[in-house]
Amino acid sequence: MTDTAIAEALVAFDAAIATTTEVEGVWKALQALADVIVGAKLFTVMRLDWANDCSARTFTSHPDAYPVSGTKPINRTHWFETIHVKRQPFVANTIKDIADVFPDHETIWSLGTGSVLNWPVFVGDRMLGTVNMLHEEHYYTPERVEAAKLLSLAAKAAFLAVEHLERG
Repeated sequence: MTDTAIAEALVAFDAAIATTTEVEGVWKALQALADVIVGAKLFTVMRLDWANDCSARTFTSHPDAYPVSGTKPINRTHWFETIHVKRQPFVANTIKDIADVFPDHETIWSLGTGSVLNWPVFVGDRMLGTVNMLHEEHYYTPERVEAAKLLSLAAKAAFLAVEHLERG
């Protein structure tokens, strides 16, 4: 990843959310930016519904394995402590560590992924959701997690752009 590649990816992301009229276009632009900055074999976005204590997948790069449908209870494990209370990204770099938190670890492993980086998205002191990147085991090194900080503002912009588009 070079500074030029990141700058070009940020310009492309900005142009995409400025012009798209489709929610999926916003998420695809964020995925493209994440691919340049940190990399992901599987990319998903979860939105939180605090009133109903659940989350819903709003975007996925693998709709067959991880469709955009339904809801699931908010995962109140050490994952939640890291993501919501400490407001830090959650990183698990082995399938064993993933299995400790996510019941769908077998599906994750079947896709050739064994590490995860979940990036929390906060706006107005409220967690809106997470941007989830998965790759091969041991992929999300401290350097990659540090680089992912460059996604933080873009993720906020994406969530707010989607909210705007959904309001019509």
